[in-house]
Amino acid sequence: MDLTDTSNMDKTPHDLAQMRKNYEQAELDESHVRPLPIDQFHHWFDEAVRAKALEPNAMTLATVSAQGRPSTRVLLLKGADEAGLVWFTNYESRKGHDLSGNPHAAMQFFWPELERVVRVEGRVARVSDAESDAYYRSRPIGSRIGAWASPQSQVLASRSELEAAWKAQQAKLGDDPSRPAHWGGYRLVPDHWEFWQGRSSRLHDRITYDMQADGSWLIQRLAP
Repeated sequence: MDLTDTSNMDKTPHDLAQMRKNYEQAELDESHVRPLPIDQFHHWFDEAVRAKALEPNAMTLATVSAQGRPSTRVLLLKGADEAGLVWFTNYESRKGHDLSGNPHAAMQFFWPELERVVRVEGRVARVSDAESDAYYRSRPIGSRIGAWASPQSQVLASRSELEAAWKAQQAKLGDDPSRPAHWGGYRLVPDHWEFWQGRSSRLHDRITYDMQADGSWLIQRLAP
C-alpha cells in the first residue's frame, strides 16, 4: 500500500483534511505555572470540573508489553496526590500483563472544553491491599460483583455469557462481596508532566516538568 497516494482522500465519508479548530481560549506561560506539577494538575482539573467537562477524570492510559507492543484504553482516575496518580482495574487484564513485564506507562487527559491536554509519564506499581479494599467497598454493588464476573480482556462467546456469569456471582456472593485478589489499584509515580494549551495558528503552549536527581522539578517550554 502506498501511503503517499492521495487519490482516494476525497472518498472518505468526511472531509478529514478540512476538519480543524482554531484554539483561542487561553494561554500558558512557564512563569505563571505552579512550582509543583501536581498543584498545576489540580488547578487545571478544578477548572475542567467548573467548565462541566464530560468525565474530567477520564484518561487514556498507554502501556507497552514485554515484546514492545503498545496499547491504549480509557480509564477513570481515582486518586491524585504527591505520591502519584491512581486507578483500579483487573490485574489479569491486558494492561495488567503489560505492566507486569514493563512497569512504565503514560496517561493523557483531554479537556476539549478548555482546549487543554495533560500528559504524564512514570513508573507504575500496585497500591496497597488496604487502599484497594477501601476503594472496592466504595463502589456500587453491581460493579463489585462485576469485578468477580468479568474475565477482563479474555474472549467471550457472547454477551449472554457475561450476564450469566454476573448473575451466578450475585447469587454466590450476596450483598457484601469482598475484593477479588485479581482486582485492585495501580499508582503511576510521575517523572515527566506536560501541560498543553491550544493556541491560535497552531502555536500551542507546551510546558513540561521533569524530575531531577535531587527531587526537584525542571520546568521548560517546548516548541509546538
